Amino acid sequence: MPAYQELVDDAVAYGKKLGGSEEEQIKNACDKLFVLFGAEILKRIPGRVSTEVDARLSFDKEGMIQRARRLIDLYKEAGIGKDRILIKLSSTWEGIQAGKVLEAEYGIHCNMTLLFSFAQAVACAEAGVTLISPFVGRILDWYVANGDKKTYEPSEDPGVKSVTKIYNYYKKFGYKTIVMGASFRNTGEIKALTGCDYLTISPKLLAELSKEHVKLTPTLSIKEAQACDLEKIHLDEKAFRWHHNEDQMAVEKLSDGIRKFAADAIKLETMLKERMFSAENGK
Repeated sequence: MPAYQELVDDAVAYGKKLGGSEEEQIKNACDKLFVLFGAEILKRIPGRVSTEVDARLSFDKEGMIQRARRLIDLYKEAGIGKDRILIKLSSTWEGIQAGKVLEAEYGIHCNMTLLFSFAQAVACAEAGVTLISPFVGRILDWYVANGDKKTYEPSEDPGVKSVTKIYNYYKKFGYKTIVMGASFRNTGEIKALTGCDYLTISPKLLAELSKEHVKLTPTLSIKEAQACDLEKIHLDEKAFRWHHNEDQMAVEKLSDGIRKFAADAIKLETMLKERMFSAENGK
């Protein structure tokens, strides 16, 4: 990470300064590094930046709340208010309930990630979180890998259909939670979701769209959402777990996503550990 060496050095120094066990120093250095990167991004963009809570806390409601508040405190120390931060949490039942507490009791905005099922989306809306990030492309990936059909028209794309249903449900019943489609595999998916609250698009797909010179007409709208035939439902923990469990794709993609995010966290900790302790161990 030569381009970010100064940020890494600052995070390492911060972790060592706070002291404690080796594990505590590494954890504090990680949190500081996330905030340093977030602060750099905010120098270049308007709006908000997302900062993720360790995925290994995905089933620990209180652990996620504590870690989120710690990240917000670090941003405050850096002169950045919580209104410019989205705390990114896994959309497990525990993560959603952590988001509910953070929003209602601490005014901390949350971005619920690894969202693949309608049950997750309903629970997030009921929790009053700021934003959800349904993963369009990862849903498509699962269906392509596990079914006979290998190509889909945009309107039939399983990820597009999932986000369309969520958007319509939110708008029909007046939920304020923002729907931000993410993880796109092609421009067809993006065009099929025009009108969605937010879309997060890779530079590669933005470049492809910029060459088309075609005026896009929104395919999603509040008016059409309010006319759809979806019915309002309520999900307590038991109902959430049942309905989510009925969606094989969502169960597999959520667990896979948590494992991969956790593996990335371990890689980062290993790198910081080497920088923080290898020299003093004579290695």
